[in-house]
Amino acid sequence: MAPEYRLLAELEAAFDQVIERLEALVSTYAEAPGAAWAMGEGEVSPQADADWLRRALLDFWYQDGQDGRATRSYVGLVAADETLISAVREANAAKSAFAALLRQIREEAAGLIPELKAILPFRHPALHDHLRGQGLARLHLKQCWRAIPLAEAPLARVRLAWYRSGRSIKRLTVREAEALLLGLDQEAPHVRIQQRHLAGIPDGEPLAQVQDQAPLMRANLFYREPLPDGRLRRAMNVALPLFVPSPDGRLPDCNTPPASPPTARTRALRSDARLESEPFLPSLRIYRYR
Repeated sequence: MAPEYRLLAELEAAFDQVIERLEALVSTYAEAPGAAWAMGEGEVSPQADADWLRRALLDFWYQDGQDGRATRSYVGLVAADETLISAVREANAAKSAFAALLRQIREEAAGLIPELKAILPFRHPALHDHLRGQGLARLHLKQCWRAIPLAEAPLARVRLAWYRSGRSIKRLTVREAEALLLGLDQEAPHVRIQQRHLAGIPDGEPLAQVQDQAPLMRANLFYREPLPDGRLRRAMNVALPLFVPSPDGRLPDCNTPPASPPTARTRALRSDARLESEPFLPSLRIYRYR
């Protein structure tokens, strides 16, 4: 067997394992459900039951028009006993193995990616029927491997809030910025203006390319007792339901955030921000350092 098809066979088996572990997790919850809460959209709040949990954990599809970098979120809380916590850990281990194989394929046989997006859904008829029935386009690999949030210990309370101030910053040289500008329309006046601006700074000056990140829900967890390392709280992003250890099957105190993120940045710019406030090369979202 050629190495790339061996990797594909291994990934198929890993995908099967992800599905099986998630189905086992949902079955475990259905057999002994604890308290659960799901955040709705607008005025509608879904019933936080096993069906909702299955939809949240097995939503692996792009929707029409969905940005390839974006993922759909299912914000909620699930009270978990030891059996359910074990099922979550097993599902996350399967997701981690799937993600590792996917990284290997991207490095060694990237041409297989379109093929695996097409063939993996057919391995599970129920998933494929959902794909056809909803008119969805193709497999969203990140939604397959993203981990299920799990608190390390019982919580006293959870505070949820939208966070839309995140940015990814990539450091660039002047030469790298010049190469990116050359990839744009060289006849466009605004591109020529930016090329002149770039030519007017020293070759050794570092630049930064900035990408605003999509809004996400952040959970601030407050533990009932200090963790072994002494921590009493932790912040984590929660794109999937957060499972909370709960011997009595009850949820910790939790606020209800708005169903939609704010339309603009809510945090003030830091006074010690290292980048200029206006982009130096707007077409590429490239900034100069202060």
